[in-house]
Amino acid sequence: MGIRVNLDRILLDRRMSLTELAERVGITLANLSILKTGKARAIRFSTLEALCRELDCQPADLLEYEPDENGIANAAE
Repeated sequence: MGIRVNLDRILLDRRMSLTELAERVGITLANLSILKTGKARAIRFSTLEALCRELDCQPADLLEYEPDENGIANAAE
Protein backbone atom coordinates (compact mmCIF):
# COMPACT_ATOMS: atom_id res chain seq x y z
CA MET A 1 0.00 0.00 0.00
CA GLY A 2 2.58 2.61 1.00
CA ILE A 3 1.52 6.01 2.32
CA ARG A 4 -2.17 6.80 2.79
CA VAL A 5 -3.37 10.42 2.93
CA ASN A 6 -6.16 10.99 5.46
CA LEU A 7 -7.10 14.46 4.24
CA ASP A 8 -10.76 13.62 3.62
CA ARG A 9 -11.24 12.43 7.21
CA ILE A 10 -9.60 15.54 8.67
CA LEU A 11 -11.63 17.85 6.43
CA LEU A 12 -14.81 16.12 7.58
CA ASP A 13 -13.77 16.46 11.23
CA ARG A 14 -13.01 20.17 10.72
CA ARG A 15 -16.17 20.75 8.64
CA MET A 16 -14.03 22.34 5.96
CA SER A 17 -14.36 22.00 2.20
CA LEU A 18 -11.48 21.15 -0.10
CA THR A 19 -12.04 24.51 -1.82
CA GLU A 20 -11.74 26.42 1.45
CA LEU A 21 -8.55 24.57 2.37
CA ALA A 22 -7.06 25.22 -1.07
CA GLU A 23 -7.68 28.95 -0.67
CA ARG A 24 -6.22 29.03 2.84
CA VAL A 25 -3.09 27.06 1.90
CA GLY A 26 -2.53 28.71 -1.48
CA ILE A 27 -2.51 25.50 -3.51
CA THR A 28 -4.68 24.78 -6.52
CA LEU A 29 -7.83 22.77 -5.99
CA ALA A 30 -6.61 20.29 -8.62
CA ASN A 31 -3.33 19.64 -6.79
CA LEU A 32 -5.07 19.34 -3.45
CA SER A 33 -7.53 16.89 -4.99
CA ILE A 34 -4.64 14.77 -6.29
CA LEU A 35 -3.23 14.69 -2.77
CA LYS A 36 -6.62 13.85 -1.24
CA THR A 37 -7.25 10.94 -3.59
CA GLY A 38 -3.83 9.42 -2.90
CA LYS A 39 -2.52 9.94 -6.43
CA ALA A 40 0.28 12.32 -5.41
CA ARG A 41 3.81 10.94 -5.69
CA ALA A 42 5.38 13.58 -3.42
CA ILE A 43 4.57 16.52 -1.18
CA ARG A 44 6.73 19.50 -0.32
CA PHE A 45 7.46 20.12 3.33
CA SER A 46 6.21 23.68 2.88
CA THR A 47 2.85 22.33 1.64
CA LEU A 48 2.69 19.82 4.48
CA GLU A 49 3.48 22.59 6.95
CA ALA A 50 0.73 24.83 5.52
CA LEU A 51 -1.80 21.99 5.64
CA CYS A 52 -0.93 21.24 9.26
CA ARG A 53 -1.15 24.92 10.16
CA GLU A 54 -4.58 25.41 8.59
CA LEU A 55 -5.99 22.08 9.81
CA ASP A 56 -4.41 22.40 13.28
CA CYS A 57 -2.93 18.91 13.06
CA GLN A 58 0.35 17.02 12.94
CA PRO A 59 1.88 15.42 9.81
CA ALA A 60 1.07 11.98 11.26
CA ASP A 61 -2.61 12.97 11.28
CA LEU A 62 -2.44 13.49 7.52
CA LEU A 63 -0.08 10.70 6.48
CA GLU A 64 -0.22 7.05 7.45
CA TYR A 65 2.18 4.24 6.52
CA GLU A 66 0.36 1.11 5.40
CA PRO A 67 2.46 -1.96 4.48
CA ASP A 68 1.21 -4.46 1.93
CA GLU A 69 0.25 -8.02 2.88
CA ASN A 70 3.96 -8.99 2.99
CA GLY A 71 4.73 -6.17 5.42
CA ILE A 72 6.54 -4.15 2.75
CA ALA A 73 5.45 -0.87 1.18
CA ASN A 74 5.17 -1.10 -2.60
CA ALA A 75 7.39 1.59 -4.12
CA ALA A 76 5.82 1.11 -7.55
CA GLU A 77 2.36 2.31 -6.50
